[in-house]
Amino acid sequence: LNSDIGAFLAGSAIYIMLAAMVIAAIHLFLGSVVGVGYSRFNLELIDHNDAGFEHLFKYFPWWANAVCTRLLKGLYVFLWSLLLVIPGIVASYSYAMTEYILAEHPEMNANECITMSKEIMHGHKMELFFLELSFIGWGLLSALTLGIGSLWLNPYIQAAHTAFYRNLSYVTVE
Repeated sequence: LNSDIGAFLAGSAIYIMLAAMVIAAIHLFLGSVVGVGYSRFNLELIDHNDAGFEHLFKYFPWWANAVCTRLLKGLYVFLWSLLLVIPGIVASYSYAMTEYILAEHPEMNANECITMSKEIMHGHKMELFFLELSFIGWGLLSALTLGIGSLWLNPYIQAAHTAFYRNLSYVTVE
């Protein structure tokens, strides 16, 4: 009887791990593509253009590039974090504009987007840090509503990041 329970638990653990890996792969795939599409959607809003729901799924033809970019960005931040926590945080700010760059230039590969993000963010990482710091109070208020407030807060933060990117992209173009 104990061996049957042990076998059942081992088999269940394998199925749970397989299900978790499948869900993680789907999340990586959809999260990468829709994340770039959401960046494009927000850029259209900031630029006062028509931003339709179709922008979220516009980047499926470039799904491999979107997934590769997310994986490479995550790998770089992880490797910088191995040095200590602070270099990882600095790296995450350096690569913060990668999705916006990919949304505007889907023909660029992952390394080109990450490199361009580093160039755009050079000298502006502290500004983005202070921008994100300004949302702490809103985050606490959102937590008091058991997360319901984040339905309004998260798009607001995303719009602020998009405006920050658009401001930087105009500065670097001129």
